[in-house]
Amino acid sequence: MVKILIVEDEAAIREMIAMALIRSDYSVHQADSGEAGLTLLDEIVPDLVLLDWMLPGMSGIDFARRVKRHPTYRDVPIIMLTARGEEEDKIRGLEVGADDFVTKPFSPRELLARIKAVLRRAAPLSGDERIEVKGLTLDPVAHRVWIGEDTLEIGPTEFRLLRFFMTHPERVFSRGQLLDHVWGTNVYVEERTVDVHIRRLRKTIAGRGHDRLIQTVRGTGYRFSTKS
Repeated sequence: MVKILIVEDEAAIREMIAMALIRSDYSVHQADSGEAGLTLLDEIVPDLVLLDWMLPGMSGIDFARRVKRHPTYRDVPIIMLTARGEEEDKIRGLEVGADDFVTKPFSPRELLARIKAVLRRAAPLSGDERIEVKGLTLDPVAHRVWIGEDTLEIGPTEFRLLRFFMTHPERVFSRGQLLDHVWGTNVYVEERTVDVHIRRLRKTIAGRGHDRLIQTVRGTGYRFSTKS
C-alpha cells in the first residue's frame, strides 16, 4: 500500500486530507510540524509527502531542503500545500526539490489527481538497454547514471528528462512537448517547471562538461546534441 505523509499544522485541513486519502486506499501518516514530520520519515519512509509551506518552527521550504539532501529520502516526491500562488514562490519551492504545488483552497479530487500524477512520474521506468553518449551512461534498469567510473546522484524527474533527451538526440523540443513526454499529459505543471529541472540536470552532469550537451534553443526550447 502506498504510504503518504501529511505534514500540516492545521488540524482541520490535515483531517480532511487524511479522510480523502484513506477512502482512496492510501496508508496515511500525519505530523503537525516539520520536526514531527522528520521523525516520522525515519519510521515509515513514505512514498510521497504532502507538505504545508507555512509550518510553525521549521518551514516547509526548510523541511523539503533537508529531505532532498538526505540520501535515504531524496527521491521521495513532495507536493507542497500553499496559499502562496505567486510564480516566484513556486520556483523557489521547485528549486529546493518540490515536485508539485496545490494552492489552498483545494478540493480532495484535485489533490488526489495531483498525487496520482506525481506518483506516476516517480515510478521506475520500464527496462531497456543502456544508453551512452560521450562517456555519459544511463541504465534504465538499474536507474543509474554515471560518467566514466563516477556514479551521479540524480533525482527521478531529472533521470526521466535525461533519458528522454538521450533517446531523442539532435531534436528541438518545446517546454510543452517536454512536459507531455516526461511529465505526461493531463498533469498540472507549469512550463517554467521545465527550466528548473533543466538547470538541476545540467548541474548534475556538469562534472566533465556534459552540461553542454543540453542546449537552449532561444525562443523554442531545448535540444540534446553532441554538436556545438
